[in-house]
Amino acid sequence: MEDPFIMAAEAAHKCRITSNPGIEKLREMARPDEQTTEYGSANYITSVRSRSAKFTEIVFTASPQQEKMLAEVSAYLDGKELIAIDRIMCLRGGYETPIRLFVTKKFARLAYMWGRMLFVPAKEVERPEFTIIDIPEWPERKVLVDPKNFITFILGSDYCGEIKKAGLRMVMYAHKTKRGGLGLHAGSKILRVLDAGGRGFIEKGVLLFGLSATGKTTLTCHHHWLDASKGERVRIRQDDIVLLNRDSSAVGTEDNFYIKTDGLEPDSQPLLYKGATSPNAILENVKVDGAGRVDFFDSSITSNGRGVVIRKELDFTDASIDLERVDMMVFITRRKTIVPPIARLNPEQAAAFFMLGESVESSAGDPAQAGRPLRVVGTNPFIIGPLEEEGNRFLEILRANPHIECYLLSTGACGAHPGVDDGVKITVYDSARLLADAARGAIKWETDPDWGYEVAAEVGDVDMRRFDPERHYSENEYRRLTEELKAERRAWLGQFKGLKREIAGAV
Repeated sequence: MEDPFIMAAEAAHKCRITSNPGIEKLREMARPDEQTTEYGSANYITSVRSRSAKFTEIVFTASPQQEKMLAEVSAYLDGKELIAIDRIMCLRGGYETPIRLFVTKKFARLAYMWGRMLFVPAKEVERPEFTIIDIPEWPERKVLVDPKNFITFILGSDYCGEIKKAGLRMVMYAHKTKRGGLGLHAGSKILRVLDAGGRGFIEKGVLLFGLSATGKTTLTCHHHWLDASKGERVRIRQDDIVLLNRDSSAVGTEDNFYIKTDGLEPDSQPLLYKGATSPNAILENVKVDGAGRVDFFDSSITSNGRGVVIRKELDFTDASIDLERVDMMVFITRRKTIVPPIARLNPEQAAAFFMLGESVESSAGDPAQAGRPLRVVGTNPFIIGPLEEEGNRFLEILRANPHIECYLLSTGACGAHPGVDDGVKITVYDSARLLADAARGAIKWETDPDWGYEVAAEVGDVDMRRFDPERHYSENEYRRLTEELKAERRAWLGQFKGLKREIAGAV
């Protein structure tokens, strides 16, 4: 019997196709849905405003129910008008991956937005490696992912982030299974800083891990207030997904960025604000009034407003999206009690925190659970395959590359008393400066006796005394919070039966 995914995909190819219209043509096709902003950019309001994680199924062998749905999709597509656009993921030789999106013509805005995120092929794509078929008007919400054939069906969702992640999910799986690397949900950048003594420059490739709303994009696309007059600089590479190789190089995947716009303002996020207010940006579910005025602080539509921003329009970018060498890995979490603003980890601890993937739920994942403590392996909800394999391979890569430094970075608060107060906020300034100080070797470290990792004893211009647990908790309170968190972490790691023992025991 022919594969049901391939049969349904063939039905899309047989539709009435508008093939590869240009970006301006796509915007014109999407004009009926556009709110034109004061900047001249387009804003669109969607029915679905976050990813459909609960409705996503990874399918290696289709069930009877899934086969029936795919047959219904094939029948529905007969005679339909679709837009098909081809794009390329990755630029490095040997990694370029052609991908094709089909979407029903009424939803041209989705083709316009997604088409902005990736690279336009230099020549006609005969057969894509990955295929995405999006039918937003389907009456039931379902995302069916076929890793064998690299086909994804998105049904009943008009949220552009679902299309974006469909391609990235596949490229991560392909990199893991075909090349033996790891696809990581991480931003990437290069920091060139003066060393602690001010005698010479240090240049480090940085990966930043974090779930939506933890500050990954903010810190990836930040200049850290480095002193350009002295030759310090930042180079922004990728915002979301990179492909890590065993030699510690990291390959970028996308051309432009799909950022969260909630609370966006120019003082703490100057680069992203500039990108989001460009006439070439594309906004999604952002509050825009009748005069076109944009309000990034109005979350009445959703707190998961989004924007496609043009990477090359951001300061501190260049033609490259890759890192020749990763020197720093940063695990961003957002906790409020006893997790320090920054900690330095050994390889086993780093692999443990990779597996812990600690954060809080955001409106991008499950709006109903926003703010709830959350753990997601690799801070990556798009992993296909056994999760413990990811952690074991991650540790192997760290051990093979002892130059890689690993850090835990909290962007939440310290000293909170749930239901009473939220503690002392760790600001963007704090986090950005701490990362720069870590890169230049300007932090003096001491071992935390309870956790075994190293914490910052002395840093540059960030007052770390604000975050001292002794200022906020009694000895009994601190001991209780510590034991509770240790127990939670052990229980989480204990569920991965194939996980290396040294990872499970690192916390």
